[in-house]
Amino acid sequence: MPRRLRNILIAVVAVLIPLSLLPPLLVGMARVTRSTEPRVHLIPDMDSQPKFKAQARNPLFADGRAMRPVILGTVARDRLQEDHALYCGKTDGQWVKTFPIAVTSELMRRGQERFGIFCATCHGLVGSGDGPTAMRADQLQEGTWIPPLSFHTDTIRNRPVGQLFNTITHGIRNMPAYGPQIAEKDRWAIVAYVRALQRSQNARIEDVPDAYRPTLR
Repeated sequence: MPRRLRNILIAVVAVLIPLSLLPPLLVGMARVTRSTEPRVHLIPDMDSQPKFKAQARNPLFADGRAMRPVILGTVARDRLQEDHALYCGKTDGQWVKTFPIAVTSELMRRGQERFGIFCATCHGLVGSGDGPTAMRADQLQEGTWIPPLSFHTDTIRNRPVGQLFNTITHGIRNMPAYGPQIAEKDRWAIVAYVRALQRSQNARIEDVPDAYRPTLR
């Protein structure tokens, strides 16, 4: 190899080696330092998206407001929520004691499905408060976990269905609100299924049809 070419290669390698160390050094520095500026996104994703936050300015409109005022004369459609029993679980400020929708086998199956998705992880499939999340939290003993109540205590069994619906909607203690995630009808379906679970664990022989009693042990 010619001496001149060899010297050029040595010089190039001498420059590239330090440059190759720059990316990991910059990444390491970014992980241990604080900054008010957002991180560099080589691939734009939904972590950084154009939007207007509440009370922000928007030069697109003459008044400069991003939050648009309600248009006079408009009427909401589909979700007026005038039926307080259906949407709030209350009538005249009192919890409803009967279901505001028809309790059918289809509704019960829907309630069982939704219960398995949203509730069983803490309350367990039977509603005794022994779901996998609750059992794991009990094992960790971190001091921040509030065990979920069993549905089969007199306290919960005696609560009106409207109060159970409200608990699902707004949450209680460390249970989060599921109103934004579960539609009103599905919340009532879950309440109906909870009532079925309570009945199954506190049933009497008189609750069983005569034809099925001989099959019981």
